Amino acid sequence: MRAPAYGLVCLTVGPEIRFRTITLSRYQVLSPAEREAKLLDLYADNVARVQRAAAFCAARGIRLYRLSSSLFPMFDLEGDDTGRAVLDHLAPQLRAAGQAFREAGIRVLMHPEQFIVLNSDRPEVRRSSLRTLAAHAETLDRFGFERTTWNLLLLHGGKGGRGADLAALIPDLPDAVRLRLGLENDERAYGPAELLPVCEQAGVPFVFDAHHHVVREGLPDQEDPSVRAWVLQARRTWHPPEWQVVHLSNGLQGPQDRRHSYLIAHVPRAYWDVPWIEVEAKGKEEALAALMKGTGEAG
Repeated sequence: MRAPAYGLVCLTVGPEIRFRTITLSRYQVLSPAEREAKLLDLYADNVARVQRAAAFCAARGIRLYRLSSSLFPMFDLEGDDTGRAVLDHLAPQLRAAGQAFREAGIRVLMHPEQFIVLNSDRPEVRRSSLRTLAAHAETLDRFGFERTTWNLLLLHGGKGGRGADLAALIPDLPDAVRLRLGLENDERAYGPAELLPVCEQAGVPFVFDAHHHVVREGLPDQEDPSVRAWVLQARRTWHPPEWQVVHLSNGLQGPQDRRHSYLIAHVPRAYWDVPWIEVEAKGKEEALAALMKGTGEAG
C-alpha cells in the first residue's frame, strides 16, 4: 500500500516559505497610486514565494500543500478593486506558479480563516463571509487549480446550531466555491455527529480531525474506536474516496491539550489507510520529515 501523502501547512519553521502582508490601517493611509504600487510589490513577491514553495515541496517529496489564505491582503475589500486589478496584471506569474505545483504532482488546498461564518444569524457577517470566501476561490482560479475537491476549499461549520441553514445555502454558492467546498469538525460547535448530516445533505466532503474530536468529546486519546468509525463515515462523503483528506495533530501536553505539538509523536491506527493527511504541527516541515522517515510513532 502506498504511504500517505503528508501535507505541509502554509509556512516553514525555516526561512524557505514566508509571505509578506500589510495591515488595513497602513493600507488606508496610502493614496490610490501608492496602494496600487504597494500591492503590486507585495503580491508579486508572494506569488514568487508560492512558486518557490512548489520547488521546496517537490525537492522533499511533499505531495500535499496548504496554500496560505493571506497571500493577497486587501483583495476582498468591499468597494476597492485595487487588489483585483493588480492580480489581473500578474496573471502570467499566477498561472506559472500554479503550473509548478501541477507539474510536480502536488495537490493544493486552502483553508480560510475561522471568521468566515456563512450561516451566521447576522446578515452583514454572512455577506462579508461570502465575499471573503469567493475571493479565496478566485485565488485558486487564478492559479489555475481545478474547481473540484482535489483543490479543496475548507471551512468549519460556523455558527453552532445552524447546520440546517448551512446545508441549505451551500447549493446556492458560486460554482468556484461550491465545487471545491469541504467541511471540518471543530472543538466546540460542530463535532462529527453534527457535521456529517450537513455534508451528506449538501453533497460536500467531510474532513475529519481526530484531535478536535478527542478534545470536544473528552476522549482518552486518538485510539478511541470512534476515531476509526468517523474516518470511515467521512470517507463515504468523498467522491472519489481516494481523495479523502484528514487532519493530523497531537496535543502539546497530552491528548486533551488544544495546542499543537512541535512534532507528531502519535499517528492513530485509524489513519493507516487514509491517502492524504494534512499535518498541523508547529514543527511544520520538520514534523513532515520525521513522519516521512518513519520516526513518528504509528499506532
